[in-house]
Amino acid sequence: MLNTWLILLTAIAAETFATTMVKASDGFTRLLPSLAVIAGYAVSFYGLSHVVRVMNLGVAYAIWAGLGICFVSLMARYVFGQRLDLPALVGMALIVTGVLIIQFFSRTVSH
Repeated sequence: MLNTWLILLTAIAAETFATTMVKASDGFTRLLPSLAVIAGYAVSFYGLSHVVRVMNLGVAYAIWAGLGICFVSLMARYVFGQRLDLPALVGMALIVTGVLIIQFFSRTVSH
């Protein structure tokens, strides 16, 4: 199961990178960031496809999407200087709380 979590975290990191590069691609007018988007999403979905072999699809996707939202927001803050207001931060804290609840209390984490 540890290997599954490592693959999922790698998929989340790749998705975070790819989504951050979407902005850097400037509407897919810049070649290298555009290629980074394609590569990042390819790695991410490949990893996710392996994770759902052993983890419930809905749970894997919730963790992937939820943590991806939080990490992309952090990257946007530090790479592009975009700030979040208090309601956005509270919402992201709720997302992380939801991921933790799923991980520690749900019996559907793996099948």
